[in-house]
Amino acid sequence: MTRIAVLSDIHGNLPALEAVAAEIRRQRPDAVLVAGDLVLNGPNPNGTVDALRFLESEGAYIVSGNTDIAVGDFDYTSAFPQWADGVPEAVQAAAEWAHDELGDDQLAWLRRLPAERRMRASDGTLVLVVHASPGSQTRGFDQVLDPNVIFERAAGTDARVICVGHTHLPEVRDLGFKIIVNAGSCGYVFDGDPTASWAIVDIHEGNISAEIRRTPYDVLSVANAISARGLPGDVYRAATVRTGKLVR
Repeated sequence: MTRIAVLSDIHGNLPALEAVAAEIRRQRPDAVLVAGDLVLNGPNPNGTVDALRFLESEGAYIVSGNTDIAVGDFDYTSAFPQWADGVPEAVQAAAEWAHDELGDDQLAWLRRLPAERRMRASDGTLVLVVHASPGSQTRGFDQVLDPNVIFERAAGTDARVICVGHTHLPEVRDLGFKIIVNAGSCGYVFDGDPTASWAIVDIHEGNISAEIRRTPYDVLSVANAISARGLPGDVYRAATVRTGKLVR
C-alpha cells in the first residue's frame, strides 16, 4: 500500500503548516504532496518557505500556485486572469509585502517550483499534484462547475489520482475513472471550519481511498498577527482566518 499526504494553500500561515506537518509525521506517509499557494496573505512567508524547504529535503513534492507567481514576479495577469480590469490594490500590496519579506534564496526557490509533479504508487497508479487542475494553475475544480467541465478538466492527464487545492474548499470527488482529491486549504480555509485542512490518500492494488483531515492550530494568534501588520485588506484576511469563511 502507498499512503500519500496532501496539503495546499498554506498562504504564509506557519502555525497551521507546523501543526499539519506534525500530524503528517504521525501518519508516516510514503509521500507528501504540496499543491501550491504557499506564501501570500499570511504573516510569515519566510518561515513558511523555510519549513517547506525542509519538507522538500525529506522528499516532499511541492508545486507552485497562482499566487506564488504573483509574489515571485508580480505577473498579476497570469496569477489572476479573473481580474481583467486590474488586480485590487490590497492584493498587490500583500504580494509586494510577501516578496520583500523573502530573501533572494527563498525567492529563487519559489520561482523554480514546477507547475505539476507526478509520482507512481507502489502498484503503478499514477498520481498528479497541481494547484488548480491539469495544465492550469487558475482553472480549478470548483464545486459549482458543470459536471461536464469537471470531466473535461480531469481528462487533461493520464493520472488516476489528481491532487489539487485552489478552491479552499476540501472535497474528495470520485469520477469513477479518476479521483480528485482537493485538500482544501492548510492556512486560509473557506468552509466555515477554522482549522487546517489536508488529506490522506491510500492506494492499494488499484483501490483508492481518500479522506479529508482537519488539524487545529492557534487561529487567533495568526489572525492577530495579520491585523497587526496593517496592510490594505488585512482586516478581512484576519477575519477569514479567524472564522474559516472568506471575508471581503
